[in-house]
Amino acid sequence: MTGRYRARDVLLVPGLLSLARVPLAAGFAFVSGNPAAALVVLVLAGCTDVLDGWAARRLGQVTPTGVVLDGVTDKLFALTVAVTLVADGRLSVPSVLFLSSREIVEFPLLLRYVVSRRARQSRADRPTSNVFGKLATVLQFVAIGAALLRAPQTGVWIAATAVVGAIAGITYWRAALSAQTTAR
Repeated sequence: MTGRYRARDVLLVPGLLSLARVPLAAGFAFVSGNPAAALVVLVLAGCTDVLDGWAARRLGQVTPTGVVLDGVTDKLFALTVAVTLVADGRLSVPSVLFLSSREIVEFPLLLRYVVSRRARQSRADRPTSNVFGKLATVLQFVAIGAALLRAPQTGVWIAATAVVGAIAGITYWRAALSAQTTAR
């Protein structure tokens, strides 16, 4: 077990897919005034989010570096979208906090992966997909799309995202703590 960061892992297919969210985040900020273009950026970011994990598992390229890179680019994209939507007046700060329930619950776990080789390696050794996490991601994208389109049911999507996101964060923590106890 090493859990070390390796720069070359960033250049693997999953790493490149994760990194694609960085320019997409910047692009979102520039096109947010055009709902159609902003929705395209959201869909592209969502595709990279799904494909990076799938490719990592499918190609046997789950690495400690990739575990952290995926989490960091996810959070960067989400933060950029949130700040942009608040700045554009499409979402309030409390709405963003509700939309970010999963990220808020997971943030200490991400920090744990960043600083702990053992935690990174444990996560890389046991790659899992979290159904609630995937559902929360889908709901986030739907809620953001609704906000972009100023849809009347945006609040319902935000509330659903908050609940499912909190459940997802808790299940990620449970899995991480369970993996830690079985690794001992």
